[in-house]
Amino acid sequence: MTQDAKVEEELSAKNLVIAGVDEVGRGSLVGPVVACAFIFHNLKTSIKVCDSKSISKIKRIRLFYEILQTNSLFSLGLASHKEIDQINILNATKLAMKRAVEGLRSKPDILLIDGSNKIKSDINQKCTIKGDSICKSIGAASIVAKVSRDSLMDKLSSLFPLYEFNTNKGYGTKKHKKLISKYGITPIHRKSFRLT
Repeated sequence: MTQDAKVEEELSAKNLVIAGVDEVGRGSLVGPVVACAFIFHNLKTSIKVCDSKSISKIKRIRLFYEILQTNSLFSLGLASHKEIDQINILNATKLAMKRAVEGLRSKPDILLIDGSNKIKSDINQKCTIKGDSICKSIGAASIVAKVSRDSLMDKLSSLFPLYEFNTNKGYGTKKHKKLISKYGITPIHRKSFRLT
């Protein structure tokens, strides 16, 4: 067990309320960045959570529903493509995380944040590189954020069917970039990103 994973268990043993915080969509060319703040009701859950990007879509969706059945709290926060273009992706990511934390019905004692960037908050914070792979609460946040954003991209795909957002989720695949070259950009593409 890594030191950071031990920290999560030690905090839980002190009866501190822990919120894991993670985001998805930073590298996408389209749409919002989505963050999740997640509080397990019981950290001793048998659910094995991990980095949402490291598992198959089927397993991710199964874990998503298992996580939702743990009687836990979570909140999603978004920063739109327009906000990303206005304040840059890093600041927009921190804004989405802040919104997710502020949306929680219960204020946590500490935030465990995936990565190395703290957010503006009066709540104690600990940043953990690759936290979604080693901390249960961050892993759960990662999965909930990913499944939620993917669902949003599926809906956006019906509005912009030429761009196949249901398969590329807005990321800069070769095919997506070819479609941009062929059809131009949509109103939800991030203009501050290199799109072709």
